[in-house]
Amino acid sequence: MPKCNHCGAHVSERFARVFADEHGEIHACVSCSANAGIAEAARERARGA
Repeated sequence: MPKCNHCGAHVSERFARVFADEHGEIHACVSCSANAGIAEAARERARGA
């Protein structure tokens, strides 16, 4: 089961397909980011990694 690389929370396969980066990593999820800002938070965290 996929998990958020930022907070470690488990996410669904469907969530991972939509929000994972090109390497399959998930940098933000509903547990550690606001629903409206998940994509933006993921981009910002991926740049900082």
